[in-house]
Amino acid sequence: MKPPIILELCVDSVLSALAAERGGAPRIELCSNLRDGGTTPSAGLIATTRARFAGAMHVMIRPRPGDFCYSNDEFEVMQRDVLLAKQLGANGVVFGILQESGVVDRERTRCLVEMARPLSTTFHRAFDLSADLDHALEATIVAGINRVLTSGGAATALDGVATIARLVARAGNRVAIMAGGGIREHNVRRIVAEGRVREIHANLGLPVSSLRPSAHPTATLQVAEQLVVSPDRVRCLLDAALS
Repeated sequence: MKPPIILELCVDSVLSALAAERGGAPRIELCSNLRDGGTTPSAGLIATTRARFAGAMHVMIRPRPGDFCYSNDEFEVMQRDVLLAKQLGANGVVFGILQESGVVDRERTRCLVEMARPLSTTFHRAFDLSADLDHALEATIVAGINRVLTSGGAATALDGVATIARLVARAGNRVAIMAGGGIREHNVRRIVAEGRVREIHANLGLPVSSLRPSAHPTATLQVAEQLVVSPDRVRCLLDAALS
């Protein structure tokens, strides 16, 4: 019997974490600032989500939006955030570090892996920006990473599904390959079958508008948007993946 498909949802609020749980997702990637690809969540968000969410919680370690080449100060921030996530009850941490040449920064990656243990570690889609995916895969394995999130170097996992399958074959049992990038209920079955993955990563948050007062007392109300996950969308994606 094949192992079940594991769905990881990226969320940036307690509300979405609980919706993911109600929809059947066993694991979340907790971030802030999802519109910019996700950054490290606050200590308050990590602690409160941990208190409410019963499943596996993997915390994003990314000190800023933008590229994945970090200064010494930024790397120190990442080290401190790994220790904080560990202290606050995370089950795993998610990060990705590249050198300016486009190769995986193996030494810094290994440092964060060692600091995070025994937590699970995921190298996120910075992997897809590396100069050579095969070399990047070997570098993450040497560094001790448990899981690599990838779209196969393409814009979406569906576009890169052939490369994902090749990476799965190359990785063997040395590291898990998790497919991510544009995964929805209409394409997940093909990605799982052709990519030969058992873990998938998705962002199912939809923009929800809310009204807030303007700073000026005579101005009209401004509309603010947040990304909110629906339990029904989570169920639909899982049902499609498992069908």
